[in-house]
Amino acid sequence: MTEKSSLHIPRPSARPGDVPDFSYLALSEAGEVRYPDPCTPARDIEHLAHELVRVLDDDGVPQGEWVPELEPEQLLEALRLMLLTRQMDDRMHRMQRQGKISFYMQSTGEEAISIGQGMVFQPTDMMFPSYRNQALFIQRGTDIVDLMCQCLSNTRDMCKGRQMPIMYHNRKANMFSISGNLATQYPHAVGWAMASAIKGEDHVSSAWIGDGSTAEADFHYALTFAAVYQPPVILNVVNNQWAISVRRSDQTLAQTLAQKAVAAGVPGVIVDGNDVIAVRTAMAEALDHARAGKGGSLIECQTYRLGDHTTADDASRYRDAEEVSPHWQKEPIVRLRKHLVAEHSWSKGEEEALLRDCNARVNAAVEAYLAIEPEPARAMFDHLYAELPVDLAATARKVENG
Repeated sequence: MTEKSSLHIPRPSARPGDVPDFSYLALSEAGEVRYPDPCTPARDIEHLAHELVRVLDDDGVPQGEWVPELEPEQLLEALRLMLLTRQMDDRMHRMQRQGKISFYMQSTGEEAISIGQGMVFQPTDMMFPSYRNQALFIQRGTDIVDLMCQCLSNTRDMCKGRQMPIMYHNRKANMFSISGNLATQYPHAVGWAMASAIKGEDHVSSAWIGDGSTAEADFHYALTFAAVYQPPVILNVVNNQWAISVRRSDQTLAQTLAQKAVAAGVPGVIVDGNDVIAVRTAMAEALDHARAGKGGSLIECQTYRLGDHTTADDASRYRDAEEVSPHWQKEPIVRLRKHLVAEHSWSKGEEEALLRDCNARVNAAVEAYLAIEPEPARAMFDHLYAELPVDLAATARKVENG
């Protein structure tokens, strides 16, 4: 008798209290992965979608072919921007807990991705960020007061109250508005890159999503257009091992997320997202590939989400402190500090001075943004219509008159 088929119901790889299994991660040694020519076709670099590009070893010493020529000043600037972002995140998180803003999302442990990649873009390149790219906004010149004002929705809110907190934009810096709908920025970035190529410009676009968003249809649409039309676009997946409360190992049976790009015909690369130097070099290689007219790439940045998904989340309900604790020893600021100490005589006193400077900047920004007047209630009707409809105009008058 033929057995009936049955639906496979996957079991979670670990429940709270279980020891998590990260064996699905293929962690290459620093310097082990070969560096390709930027014009190499996707089929010849498929190994990069399975191996991990690392530059810094466990002692902070750079290894292998991916080591770039960087001045110490560039690395110190990367450390400063990461520390500044970390300080701002911590302060905004505390202010949300104090009831001064309604919502916030930290990028703790993921700063190297924005900073490392941001080091090699041109000002004319177009960014389509996600909600943990605040460091990229800061690096491209966005005042942290303006970022704070957007979270408070006061008179300096760049979005005029039309976006939820942390959904920033900066038109002058070519930073597209963050979308709360997952993966929509991927087709936007591909379309912008296609338009840039049609106009004969030497500009590249780049977009960021999380690991969970690779299950969205927009992810696959974007890869299809990127493969067929070969526009100059860099698509980034920030794989922090958690799609809110779902582990990366429970999201897909694909061995890696970069593998999905290879299936579509787009080069895929996996990089150590906690290694700011490796992140920078991988993006530089992808940009060379795009500017040479060879099309786009996908970069999977492997990292770990050290905090809650948002201030509306409590990660302790689905993972234990014992799981998170070891990752604090591998986060990007610790990694870069080791390198600076090993290679450039970076001292504890110098770092303490840098921390004081970052803290002073954040304190000054907080004072500045708290001093700005909130929007009047009447402003909710602004920027909607050239002329308000009769019913809204009547409501506006009632609001204005109290």
